[in-house]
Amino acid sequence: MASPPGNTRRALCTFITIFLLLAGLAVLIVWLIYRPHKPRFTVLGAAIYDLNTTSPPFISTSMQFTLVTRNPNRRVSIMYDKLTAYVSYRNQAITSSLALPPLYHATKSTVALSPVLGGAGVPVSVEATNGLVMDEAYGVVALSVVLLGRLRWKAGVIYTGRYGVYVKCDVWVGLKKGIVGQVPLLGSPQCKVDI
Repeated sequence: MASPPGNTRRALCTFITIFLLLAGLAVLIVWLIYRPHKPRFTVLGAAIYDLNTTSPPFISTSMQFTLVTRNPNRRVSIMYDKLTAYVSYRNQAITSSLALPPLYHATKSTVALSPVLGGAGVPVSVEATNGLVMDEAYGVVALSVVLLGRLRWKAGVIYTGRYGVYVKCDVWVGLKKGIVGQVPLLGSPQCKVDI
């Protein structure tokens, strides 16, 4: 004897509800175990080899920043698929974007990056050029090192989808006109990381 159609539907709905609850509970447990944390970035050093503001509205620069990134995760590694870096002054890029090679960041590890950023003829506003000249004459210049890219989290054999990553490191450098090479960092702030 067949069961009435109402009982079959009720059993099917109960089965689907229990299955979804168990699947959600499994996802929650996995997330709590592997819970990925954002990487941390810090600027440790700066060198300015060229900063030419004599032909506005174009600027030519050559700078090198040493960035250290730390993966705080114990069970999750990070894969940076695409990273580009540039330097900005008053929210205007003063270097061309530089594509960095893909980076694998193992668990609980630290990686140092030292890209040389620069270019000739980067267009900037007259206000930015004048501000840069005035700050350089004062001896302190506020710059931002910006990294943009895509990352994936890796936990065992499981890869997540790609997420956009935006890193902005605001640094104050001691800079006098005519001085090239290593410049002092005035403070070593943590960088802002958005994923």
